[in-house]
Amino acid sequence: MKRSTKIGIVTSGGDCQGLNAAIRGVGKALFQHLDNAEIFGMYDGYRGLIEGDYKYMEERDFSGILTQGGTILGTSRQNYIAGKAILDEGGNDAMPAMMDTYNRLNLDCLVVMGGNGTQKSAKLLVDAGMNVITLPKTIDNDIFGTDTTFGFQSAVDIATNVIDYIHSTASSHRRIFVVELMGRDAGWLTLDAGVASGADVVLIPEIPYDIEKVAQAIDHRRKQGRYYTIVAVAEGAVSIHDAVLTEEARRRAKALMKHSTISYRIASELESLSGQEARVTVPGHYQRGGPPCPYDRVLATQFGTAAARLIIEKQYGYMIGVQGGRIVPVPLEDAASRTKFLPKDHPLIETARDIGIFLGD
Repeated sequence: MKRSTKIGIVTSGGDCQGLNAAIRGVGKALFQHLDNAEIFGMYDGYRGLIEGDYKYMEERDFSGILTQGGTILGTSRQNYIAGKAILDEGGNDAMPAMMDTYNRLNLDCLVVMGGNGTQKSAKLLVDAGMNVITLPKTIDNDIFGTDTTFGFQSAVDIATNVIDYIHSTASSHRRIFVVELMGRDAGWLTLDAGVASGADVVLIPEIPYDIEKVAQAIDHRRKQGRYYTIVAVAEGAVSIHDAVLTEEARRRAKALMKHSTISYRIASELESLSGQEARVTVPGHYQRGGPPCPYDRVLATQFGTAAARLIIEKQYGYMIGVQGGRIVPVPLEDAASRTKFLPKDHPLIETARDIGIFLGD
């Protein structure tokens, strides 16, 4: 009797739209092409792999989840030491426990879905001897080796919708509205949403901003009869003064900051410099919630089925990505090697400048 092909699925890190669509793509494709697939869903990310907490998944578990947000398996963030170890709740090396679950279930492959940090930690699983295939999910779109990640377009749609609605109240009261969007290290989400929604100022981590120049841009708008301003700010935006600090000095400065987030600091400074009332909107985790948009449903399904094909072909150690419209395997060591920041010469930055969006510099 032919041995079953046994697969574990892990959804790790922050949730986002499209995870269930990707889970569905993996499961349906494996059951479609294999007569003897066995799939185990690990509960709450790496925790399930560490503690041996999992669900044996049947074909019906992959039905009716395409449009669901979040992940049916649950997720969590696992501490890890970059390039060295994944840690359990007690701060101990979790690899022996993870390897024990992997071996006890006699898994042929582990499919790990996650963001930038998860790609790096998944590489540690490969180094430990596990067969791994990863899928890139994050609303930040900052994973190297793929043009886009699933979850990103859904978040852009939500962030754009938020700013669309802010326009009317901002114009009614002639205020400055600072809308803080997610993106700790990379500005993809804020730039896309800013261009799509007609924001007037877009501040992203890759381009340190000069608050006085931002105030001057707002004043210039007023002189032209445009009495309100929408400022889209990535949560990781940094001023020209903070940009020259070391990472440690920047952390200390942030701890001493009297404002809860960067957007409140910017709003306060703009009120002082411009004399115009400023308000803040922070949609926060709202950007990661709800059903995936059609684009992400399709992309996540493509990623999931591509992972299944690699499993069937016994090709491991890859992340599934999209490059130039084609779904391709990317060596995991490449995907985990760096963060995909928004290049300062990116065509969308040029487009933003061409239509008069001020980028803070």
